[in-house]
Amino acid sequence: MDISKLRELLLAVQGGQVDVATALTRLRTLPFEDLEDYARLDIHRALRNGLPEVVFCESKTAAQSIAILQRLWTHHDRVLGTRVAPDMAQAIQARLSEAQYDPVSRLLTLARTELPAPDEGAPYAMVVCGGTSDLPIAEEAAQVLEFVGHPVERAYDIGVAGLHRMLGELDRLMNASVIISIAGMEGALTSVVAGLVPAPVIGVPTSVGYGVNFQGVAPLLTMLNSCASGVTVVNIDNGYGAAVFAHLMLRQINRGPDECL
Repeated sequence: MDISKLRELLLAVQGGQVDVATALTRLRTLPFEDLEDYARLDIHRALRNGLPEVVFCESKTAAQSIAILQRLWTHHDRVLGTRVAPDMAQAIQARLSEAQYDPVSRLLTLARTELPAPDEGAPYAMVVCGGTSDLPIAEEAAQVLEFVGHPVERAYDIGVAGLHRMLGELDRLMNASVIISIAGMEGALTSVVAGLVPAPVIGVPTSVGYGVNFQGVAPLLTMLNSCASGVTVVNIDNGYGAAVFAHLMLRQINRGPDECL
């Protein structure tokens, strides 16, 4: 159940096409639904914040992920699973033939409907990363934003070890409405970007780097201590979290005066 489906249901009740008892039956699963003894699905999350529950598949068994995705698929037209290993993706696709999988981002998607294409000139997010090793996190962020309907531009391998590479992208960076900056090693890219552009910058530290990178702690601290203004930081390797934050910002920009979500 999402805001569009709820609106359709209420209009159908108002117009007499659906009776009250039927509507109550369809709403009975709100606000959550138990799945055996290992999951409690938040069915009306989309009504509260505009995005349905997403399945974090890492550390789950294939059977658990399949069952959760199947149940969400009965309630939503678009379902997303993150951190899906290739062998788990094969098992899911064997049960859910509609599922699409990207091995770089490790995202698995189910979609009955296509979102309308963004208008030409619509506000866009730009996803940048310091090096090719950051691509899995960068693509997680970029593809999540595309899955929820936002235009995304990318600029990869533009880290501060060769600063001229980033300066070649300055026009696109300056015109972005929000920037997701992804970097491992020492994580300096985020401060450099934020010092040049007017848009808010979401820093994503990655666990890419040698020993004293401390699996992402070093770039995390660099980004948290940024001397540039307008930087917020999500957790290590959290491309999904950065995408959701960017989505909320873009949704506010795009929201019409009569929309509540």
